[in-house]
Amino acid sequence: MQKRELGIGLIGTGFMGKAHAFAYRMALAAFPDIPTPRLVAIADVNATSAAEAAHQYGFESSSGNWRDLIANPAIDVISITTPNSFHKEMTLAALSAGKHVHCEKPLSPSLADSLEMVEAAEAKGLITQVGFNYIKNPMLKLAREMIEAGELGEITGFRGIHAEDYMHDPASPWTWRIDPKGGPGVVADLGSHIICMARYLLGGIAEINADLRTIVKQRPIAVGSSDMKPVEVDDMARMLVTFERGCAGTLEATWVNTGRKMHLAFEVTGVKGSLVFNQEHLNELHFYKAGGDPRTSGFAKIESGPVHPPYGQFCVASGHQLGFNDLKTIEMGEFLRGIALGKATGPDFREAYNIQKVVEAAVASSKTRAWERVGK
Repeated sequence: MQKRELGIGLIGTGFMGKAHAFAYRMALAAFPDIPTPRLVAIADVNATSAAEAAHQYGFESSSGNWRDLIANPAIDVISITTPNSFHKEMTLAALSAGKHVHCEKPLSPSLADSLEMVEAAEAKGLITQVGFNYIKNPMLKLAREMIEAGELGEITGFRGIHAEDYMHDPASPWTWRIDPKGGPGVVADLGSHIICMARYLLGGIAEINADLRTIVKQRPIAVGSSDMKPVEVDDMARMLVTFERGCAGTLEATWVNTGRKMHLAFEVTGVKGSLVFNQEHLNELHFYKAGGDPRTSGFAKIESGPVHPPYGQFCVASGHQLGFNDLKTIEMGEFLRGIALGKATGPDFREAYNIQKVVEAAVASSKTRAWERVGK
């Protein structure tokens, strides 16, 4: 691979903006074969926040206007970490300027918008990536390899959930996250992660029967306010699914499960064995192999280590564990490598569009109270 420099422009300084900044700063240290990420500029609607972030994360400049980054010829890559409703406009502007784009999930509020973004990127031949960093975990890569190698035998079922509690308090205020202009609620925000994980492990989802519910019907317009605003998006999504490979499963997403902070988990069952994973213990994969001595058989814990690439790029010793920001670093390292090679490593815009198809089928199913086919 020919080494070169890639200028990075980051839009947004919140939680995800910080995660992207950390990842770009760490990527070269973990993956010395990738192009050198040069942190050129960071933008935020609040110019003061942008300036503070530029100093904190090591960007050369900052701006209160994201369009300054699009116009900057030193920037080759745009990272978008803004609310969903801004993704399309920012992405299309970046692609039009010939810049590669990393966009946080979900890709856009609607399937039509996502398709427009996909077609714009593919027409330009630019590399894209969407922020489904949880599947970058070495344990998820191992699980996929084991499934593909037939170690579980014929797959008979999948149970997946992404549950958190950051919206469980009725007193927490109405925010952009529940603005219907940004698309559906938790089925898109957290549901897209477990849908992505299910597709990553078992392939496409053919049909879905979903029940989407709004648990908190109204929220204060601001912290401590007595003025209330109705909630028009879902807080909880439960889905029955059939995979294209023939097996069935369940998917669940909720941001009102009291006490849950990062319960992104799955169980894959097969005729020869099962795999269990929980993001709350992200360095572990549990494997049950059928046919053993019933006196001693049970789930065996597989602990992440250097034998599970790219764990060894971060630590030479097993059991020392990777974290969320390490997964984001793996994501950005693969993204930058993909740019250098001219080939996306994924999930790219096309895969995010396919995930969006499942989300929209779930919304439609909940309205019709019937099974819905997932669009091709």
